[in-house]
Amino acid sequence: MDKKIIAPSELIINPDGSVFHLHLLPEQLTDRIILVGDPARVNMVASFFDAKTFEVQSREFHTIGGVYRGKPIMCLSHGIGPDNIDIVINELDALANIDFNTREVKPEHRTLHMVRIGTSGALQPELKLGTPVIAEKAIGFDGVLNYYAGRNDVADLDMEHAFCDAVGWNPLWAKPYIVNADEHLVEKIGGNDMVRGNTISAVGFYGPQGRELRLPLANPDLNRHIEAFRYGSRKITNYEMESAPLQGLSRLMGHKAMTVCSIIANRVRNDATPNYKTAIHDLIGTVLDRI
Repeated sequence: MDKKIIAPSELIINPDGSVFHLHLLPEQLTDRIILVGDPARVNMVASFFDAKTFEVQSREFHTIGGVYRGKPIMCLSHGIGPDNIDIVINELDALANIDFNTREVKPEHRTLHMVRIGTSGALQPELKLGTPVIAEKAIGFDGVLNYYAGRNDVADLDMEHAFCDAVGWNPLWAKPYIVNADEHLVEKIGGNDMVRGNTISAVGFYGPQGRELRLPLANPDLNRHIEAFRYGSRKITNYEMESAPLQGLSRLMGHKAMTVCSIIANRVRNDATPNYKTAIHDLIGTVLDRI
């Protein structure tokens, strides 16, 4: 079989040998990766490390590598939104599985273990503020995975169809896709103290999540239909913006990934707290101990 060569236009490598957006070098990559949205939160995660080995800042992508309990680890910020996840996961995979000197895909696959720690809004009244919710299933409203071959092979097609029918999905919007988190990673991280949820990854924060400010919504009843949706024993638990493309792209590329979010707002009860840093700090410590 001919080796696949990646053209310079498709994978841009910076003059210093780092990957285009993340500015990371292949030798800096670790197998265990914590992902966060906020670049400043990388410092919070790194404060747990026993030692720091490098730090790189490029746009919203802030990375600190180090050692935690004797094992190499890194924390990387991806910014906000599914389009950023497309950049981050593709470039992390390139660092792992493409030889930057020859531009050849490596014959031996390297598997990354990625856990995203984030914040989220609940869609069920019983989810209290501060509750950690794992996106056991992630529902992508963003359409990112629809651009890749094999999308149907990693998606729960039956649940997709049931969801679209139940909520009256607008055909003008990107078709939703539903992907599982890595099962072994969920068991390792989840324990008995985290809710196994079904999480929507929205393509925006306001209208795409049913928030109405000055502009009226195309479907003001969407969240009510989402809250009422049931698929067997499953119901939609929360909104965020990154878990579905993370889990979907990782499955297609042969990596292990999951998301766990701390609930900072309850959309049903119209309740929210801006003082969520303590809950996030505790969640970071738990994930680091278990990853």
